[in-house]
Amino acid sequence: MTEHRLEKDSMGELEVPATALYAAQTQRAINNFPISGLAMPPAFIKTVALIKKTAAKVNMDLGELEPVLGNAIIEAAQRIIDGQHADQFPIDVFQTGSGTSTNMNVNEVLAHLATQIAGQAVSANDHVNMGQSSNDVIPTAIHVSAAIQCQQKLLPGLTHLAETIEQKAVALDHITKTGRTHLMDAMPVRMSQELGGWALQMRNSMERINATLPRVYKLAQGGTAVGTGINADPRFALQFAEVLSAETGLPFQPNGSFFESLSAQDALVELSGQMKVIAVSLMKIANDLRWMNSGPLAGLGEIELPALQPGSSIMPGKVNPVIPEATAMVAAQVIGNDATITIAGQSGSFQLNVMLPVIAYNSLQSIELLGNVSRLLADKAIAGFTVREGNLQQALAKNPILVTALNPIIGYAKAAEIAKAAYKQGRPIIEVAAEMTELSLEELAKLLEPRHLTHGGINE
Repeated sequence: MTEHRLEKDSMGELEVPATALYAAQTQRAINNFPISGLAMPPAFIKTVALIKKTAAKVNMDLGELEPVLGNAIIEAAQRIIDGQHADQFPIDVFQTGSGTSTNMNVNEVLAHLATQIAGQAVSANDHVNMGQSSNDVIPTAIHVSAAIQCQQKLLPGLTHLAETIEQKAVALDHITKTGRTHLMDAMPVRMSQELGGWALQMRNSMERINATLPRVYKLAQGGTAVGTGINADPRFALQFAEVLSAETGLPFQPNGSFFESLSAQDALVELSGQMKVIAVSLMKIANDLRWMNSGPLAGLGEIELPALQPGSSIMPGKVNPVIPEATAMVAAQVIGNDATITIAGQSGSFQLNVMLPVIAYNSLQSIELLGNVSRLLADKAIAGFTVREGNLQQALAKNPILVTALNPIIGYAKAAEIAKAAYKQGRPIIEVAAEMTELSLEELAKLLEPRHLTHGGINE
């Protein structure tokens, strides 16, 4: 056996590995782009295979593709969708901007497999790619893979995180703590109120994704090379969307303008922007947890996160907030991905955007990272942290800012005087206020009761 075989495309002959399922065009791309070692995500490759499967069904229904060939393509595509032959898609993310190399990689692998299945020649261009162009397949694959991953990974992850926070908030509603603004002591809040803010951030995140998805559901397929639909049956686009919707359960439809679909990626830029908001929200939550967990002796020491691993190679007993730290790094990566997608999104010249592969890679990475880390943050940090109530109550009792509740009675200036004295003497505010006002201890206890102050309004 030889290690290579000869394959031929429109540019001539080329050696490919003897065992490869792909052919010459894939090998040219492998040779041309030894850049990052990053291949297109499996979710994207499976989606391109799903597009080929759907196109074969539609082309058979339209009478354009012989059933023996169409059914062989469908069977071959299903193998890829099921995760087989994953090593046959090695082309670098940083390739031709249309993603033609990846489209032809899938076409060639499916043609090879379908030829074996059908027992007769199946062409990568004429049969697998029938009624299609890389210029509508790749934008369609970006939209479809992003939509599927949002529904299967991102939204469930956000839902789980929101529900976990809400459950924790209910369990901690009885705990009152010192609020902080500018990282400085402020009026008291209940822990349920603090966590309720986090939960709403996650609920808003889900709303943002769901508000964007209707534009992601609009597909380029049917526009072919430049948006005119050349070489595609006029009925292809609508039937393709209908078959794909039935297959996925998602409401895909042809875009109102294929010219917009091919030349722009505005829907993915929008989706990425919404994911950046989620990243910002997760960064805030992660940093709050890190501050609250800081210590255990020289920090705030409000909570103890679950101890998951040793925190130092040199300091025995040290345990770090590793899940919030990982969450913060995910947030940073997603924010960076958004910058890349934004630049790529404006790279449409006339009838084609030419940074499609990097949009696909970064958007799917952001979806996966956010979905995964949301579950980890929920299960390995928020669900299991414990509250150090003694530390909270000690700080709350001496919080001079409680005097704010006396403003309507004694005025801001007098209240400030009491707060400064209490802070300087290190005494509870109620003791100092009793000495510096005519209010009784009983009245002050009612006015300065921390939990009562978490309800807002003016004390009576």
